[in-house]
Amino acid sequence: MSSRLEFQARSAGTTTTHSTAFEVLTRIGFVARGVIYAIIGGLAIQVATHATPKTPTNQKGALETIDKQPLGHWLLIVVAAGLGAYALWRFVQAYVGHGPEGGGDDSAFGRISAAASGVAYLAMCALAISILAGSSSQSSSSPHKSTAGVLGWPGGQWIVGIAGAIFVGVALYQGYKGVSRKFLEEDKTAEMGPLVKRWITISGVIGHLARMVAFGLIGVFLIKAAVDYAPNKAVGLDGALEKLARESYGTFLLAVVAAGLIAFGLFSIAEARYRRI
Repeated sequence: MSSRLEFQARSAGTTTTHSTAFEVLTRIGFVARGVIYAIIGGLAIQVATHATPKTPTNQKGALETIDKQPLGHWLLIVVAAGLGAYALWRFVQAYVGHGPEGGGDDSAFGRISAAASGVAYLAMCALAISILAGSSSQSSSSPHKSTAGVLGWPGGQWIVGIAGAIFVGVALYQGYKGVSRKFLEEDKTAEMGPLVKRWITISGVIGHLARMVAFGLIGVFLIKAAVDYAPNKAVGLDGALEKLARESYGTFLLAVVAAGLIAFGLFSIAEARYRRI
């Protein structure tokens, strides 16, 4: 009975993700992801040039930037819908795999990565909805308060440390995908012209390496917070980029990472057309 129910669930998930409406929403999700990363990269460049961004250099700041544009409220509704569809697509990938034409990683780590991605983008969707509802607050994006709360739980240090290790693992995986160009296996490369394929490859490599640096920094600071039992050492994306700027040659490094995040944004927008779904 359980195997039959599992088969039905897998079939339902596959049918849903292969519907035209769901594919359109998911591709909008790729565009939304790209726009968010491009905006974060632009905000990070302001930090690198010692300008003070009016919004935080993270996903929340990017979503708020979208909301402030002409017709921004409606754009943010579309972004929220796309992020929600993208998250659901990643959850289905984690459960049923990519399928014979998915071109993705169906290993245990690949499925865990898909699930983690689904959680991250579902949280981003929820954040977009909270901004639309006018209930977004600074506390919702404070890693210090969140980490402090978790550290107070039984086994809290282990939980925070494991979370940091997961971020480091995801960072290394992003680096691997970038260097190996494995991300091209997930795209319809046969439909790309030589010039398009060249620029998607370049932006994909640079973008994945930039994500490796960003996620790796977040993971390292989470692990430090767990080891030292110091919630103030935990940082989000904005804190990681700001700490990078304070290091030797930090301005240059931050500018490079910011450019890489913009490159990943452009890569993600291109994937809206070429990604296998």
